[in-house]
Amino acid sequence: MERFLGNYSPQLYALLRIVAGLLFAMHGTQKLFGWPGDGDTVELASLMGLAGTIELVAGLMIAFGFLTSWVALIASVEMLVAYFMAHAPQASWPIQNQGELAVLYCFLFLYMVARGSGIWSVDAARHSGVRTGAENHHRVV
Repeated sequence: MERFLGNYSPQLYALLRIVAGLLFAMHGTQKLFGWPGDGDTVELASLMGLAGTIELVAGLMIAFGFLTSWVALIASVEMLVAYFMAHAPQASWPIQNQGELAVLYCFLFLYMVARGSGIWSVDAARHSGVRTGAENHHRVV
């Protein structure tokens, strides 16, 4: 049972990346455009406006798998800052201060920094056919 879906690891990671990216982008659309939600928006030239912009752009780039490692690093740091600025001062534990989503996103994006775009991504499509040189290691000179 340990590797029940292990053969589908690349596909499951791609689904995780796509869904997490789209959900993160929706946090940005909520801040910037009031959708989905009650229509309240934040000032674009504010800290929350910057957060919304990062969430929208980074979320879409992660979902499409474009420069995922770099963008996920920015998103992870944003979530770390959000947790310590907005949630940690309220209470000690994430479950008490409503910061569990920020912590979860932070570590999910940190994993994506290490894992990269994976399959079903713009990066994979851009690099298909690109030779790394590793395939020539066994060449006789």
